[in-house]
Amino acid sequence: MVKDKALEKIIDKTIETVGNSREQIFEIGEQSRQEHQRLQKELQDIRIKVAEIIEKTDKTELHARFARNRLAEVSKHFAKFSNEEVRQAYEHANEYQVQLAVLQQEEKQLRDRRDQIERRLVAISDTIERAENLAGQMSVVFNFLSGDLQQVTEALEDAKEKQEFGLKIIKAQEEERKRLSREIHDGPAQMMANVLLRSELVERIYQDQGIDEALNEIRDLRKMVKSSLAEVRRIIYDLRPMALDDLGLIPTLSKYLKNFEEHTKMTISFKNLGKERRLSQELEIALFRLVQEAVQNCYKHANPKTVHVKIEIKPTKVIIIVKDDGKGFDMNEKKEGSFGIMGMKERVNMLKGEMRLESAINVGTTVIIGVPIQ
Repeated sequence: MVKDKALEKIIDKTIETVGNSREQIFEIGEQSRQEHQRLQKELQDIRIKVAEIIEKTDKTELHARFARNRLAEVSKHFAKFSNEEVRQAYEHANEYQVQLAVLQQEEKQLRDRRDQIERRLVAISDTIERAENLAGQMSVVFNFLSGDLQQVTEALEDAKEKQEFGLKIIKAQEEERKRLSREIHDGPAQMMANVLLRSELVERIYQDQGIDEALNEIRDLRKMVKSSLAEVRRIIYDLRPMALDDLGLIPTLSKYLKNFEEHTKMTISFKNLGKERRLSQELEIALFRLVQEAVQNCYKHANPKTVHVKIEIKPTKVIIIVKDDGKGFDMNEKKEGSFGIMGMKERVNMLKGEMRLESAINVGTTVIIGVPIQ
């Protein structure tokens, strides 16, 4: 009994210490963020001042050159000028020289301060990142210690899943790099090598067969370059659709799903139920990736005939529904290798949203996502 109380006292003290340490880390991180913002503003002001000083220095240097030329002229033809004119020429030259020296010194001080702030910003960014990582680790420890056995078990299971998820991310990144490398090597790189070889033949064809044959060869080259450019654009679009920045989420989704439908021969129905409007760049990218991942999961695993995608942008929330009529799966059985679903859950959690999965064998799968608009 005494041992139990002693152990409980030790655990309580440990929890208190961990909690206080976590709060201190949060405070360090917040202070660092405030310092980072302050230095960013100061850096911006200094950059403006440097630009102004440079402009002022250029003008002063021009005036100083004119004043020196005037002084040289007065000194050369000293007898032609009065004492007052000589004195003024000397004073003007000296005054501009002093102003120029002051401006140059001020510019040097501003540049030194700018470099100092930039180095300080790098160090503070590192401190913020380390504080956030440490705070996250301390939060995990605190939750482990303060929860009951069931919570600890769940947390351990969650940590195990996240570890597996992290390993799968690394593996997926390597696979994606290999895929991109193959696509670029087999597509644009190969085609550009052919363009280089054929471009060397144009001059020879022109000399041997005349201008008409050379022009035909150039037309073929143009077609090849155009095809290569289209392939490069497709690869870039898969990495990050540029239309997302220009047109917004709904038009980009519509275009992507139409292209995906043509590529996979899978019927895709897309409906926008709400009022179309722009969201923050980060949120639009995240929502696009969620729909992209859900549709690709349907294609890879469900073998459906039709996929229905619906999105509704409400004043404070975005709702996404992706439903397929594929083979589905048993919700009570844990799916192996469900990397796509796990990645979607992680993304939704980062957005402080909710995700629900409904599926039945030979009926299909429905993914329902709700994300708040911050």
